[in-house]
Amino acid sequence: MNSSTSRRRALILVDLQNDFIREGALAVPAGEEVIPIANRLIPHFEVVVATQDWHPANHQSFAANQAGLTVGECFQLHGLPQIAWPVHCVQGTNGANFAAELNVDALHHIVRKGDAPEIDSYSGFFDNGGRRATGLEQYLREANVSDVFIMGLATDYCVKFTALDAVRLGFKTHLIEDGCRGVDLQPGDSQRAIEAMRAAGASITSQNRWP
Repeated sequence: MNSSTSRRRALILVDLQNDFIREGALAVPAGEEVIPIANRLIPHFEVVVATQDWHPANHQSFAANQAGLTVGECFQLHGLPQIAWPVHCVQGTNGANFAAELNVDALHHIVRKGDAPEIDSYSGFFDNGGRRATGLEQYLREANVSDVFIMGLATDYCVKFTALDAVRLGFKTHLIEDGCRGVDLQPGDSQRAIEAMRAAGASITSQNRWP
């Protein structure tokens, strides 16, 4: 293996899906603003991966599937802390599709996650219990990726946990901060997430790195 293949860089686009933008079921404020950033950065990377929430309709993280719970409440789901979410990104629905403006033809790989009804999956690498891998790590290893650059939705959930797992797995991890938007169920959640990623070892960068 030569040095060029051992230092391949991957762009990981986290959950750029219809239900997370504009009038989607779980719209992230200003989430659509990151789509043109993704399209601009895609040509700068040897490997481009997108994660995709892919929930069954009976997913147990949905408030509608939990008697007595309302959206935003915290509860225990099979021993793990869980937020009750609105029904979103249901398999085969338009809400689960990638944003129409995203250059999907340039994607090299798609990782679907959250397809087991009994457990959520914020990270692009594992479910929330760390019990089942999505295959993303294996794909990146086989593609000789050492550096991952992460952006997308949402800063304080799927972006955060994808980055933390990337660091833990030994990838040199970079957060493209201005390519992310957060939910901020509690004020400051996104900033706290950025600081947690930084503290874990991720570097914080911006789209301006690529003029």
